Amino acid sequence: MEEKEKNTKQKNVSLRATEWIGTTGSLVVHTVLFTVAFALPFFGFPIDQILLVLTTVVSLEAIYLAIFIQMSVNRHNKNLEEVSKDIDEIQEDVEEITTDVDEVSKDIDEIQEDVDEISKDIDEIQEDVDEISKDIDEIQEDEEMEVHTKTTLEKIEQGIKQLSIEIEKLKAEGK
Repeated sequence: MEEKEKNTKQKNVSLRATEWIGTTGSLVVHTVLFTVAFALPFFGFPIDQILLVLTTVVSLEAIYLAIFIQMSVNRHNKNLEEVSKDIDEIQEDVEEITTDVDEVSKDIDEIQEDVDEISKDIDEIQEDVDEISKDIDEIQEDEEMEVHTKTTLEKIEQGIKQLSIEIEKLKAEGK
């Protein structure tokens, strides 16, 4: 646990240093240091020693700047790799969604075909219902005619029976 905290603190220090190097404050500090270094010969310091120290400091600073720059590049590469992985995952998700949309579209087409078939079936059923309704009307008319015919036949039968009775009476009287 302590090692992680130590690594985190070191990373934070390197991040802050890298961020500070690219600021206006860093530019001002470097400008002041270089101005002071070049002004030292006017105060009696030997120029050879000043240039030796200045060259050494600038060389060391260049080494550290190169390390900081490489650390920044490494961090950016790591971030780019993570973004690339995210993009790959998003691309996979988009492909899955596209596949799902295609399947849903096919399902919608099938449902539309089923709806069309059901509509045709409903039209056929309606035609059958209309035909059955006409048949029922005809049957009712036939039944009414049958009832009327039956009634008429019964009346005729009663009339014949009545005539038959009267004929029998007449025969019996005439004998």
